[in-house]
Amino acid sequence: METDTDTLLRVILALVAVWLALAVIERFVDVLASVLAPVSKLLVIAVLALIVLSLLDRL
Repeated sequence: METDTDTLLRVILALVAVWLALAVIERFVDVLASVLAPVSKLLVIAVLALIVLSLLDRL
């Protein structure tokens, strides 16, 4: 079974495109995490407060 050069080139280009997309997503997640790091404790407190209020039927 022979594979054409065009097919191999397309597969390689697709893999490179996926690799670059994952690198961009990783950078975006890192930036988002560094922005949200200071407020993460406040988010946890807010979620816990919402859970407690919903359990007490106060929401």
